[in-house]
Amino acid sequence: METLDAIKTRKSVRRFQDRPVEREKMNALLEAAVQAPSWTNKQCWRFIVVTEKETIEKLTKANSNFNSWLKDAPVVIVACADPKDSGESNGMQYFMMDVSLAMHNLVLAATDMGLGTCYIGAFDEKRTREILEIPENIRVVAMTPLGYSLDKKTLGDKITGAIFRSSIRRSAEEVTHWERWE
Repeated sequence: METLDAIKTRKSVRRFQDRPVEREKMNALLEAAVQAPSWTNKQCWRFIVVTEKETIEKLTKANSNFNSWLKDAPVVIVACADPKDSGESNGMQYFMMDVSLAMHNLVLAATDMGLGTCYIGAFDEKRTREILEIPENIRVVAMTPLGYSLDKKTLGDKITGAIFRSSIRRSAEEVTHWERWE
């Protein structure tokens, strides 16, 4: 798959086949993630790959506001950052961008491999940290389920898509300014 094809075909997947993801594919995705650019190449990202159903269920219960479907994912990747391995500029903490770039590499590579993902930013960091025994100095930035998509959409999937306008994209022309803000 070409890069632009992966970008255009990537979608948020919330329903997964009851099928494990091969370890080789997970390793390849993590290799893709660590190729991302980062603040002075400090590579602040850290990943926790969760495959144990019991732990995935605990994460689901701790973060179930919008993510009750997470329990059905065969894998959850939790992306963390060590902020001391990043920087700050213009009042922005760059560990968030560093990890986001790494996660996007992972997500696009997963799309290329025929795997589904869904960025999750709505989670309880404290409870997630407790469940996964993450040290206090490490920030939880995002997570994604990972698995083979189950193409069947439920009514809940359709409602979520309508509420969050998940398939509607603004045109590049609509969001681009040339030379100055006009």
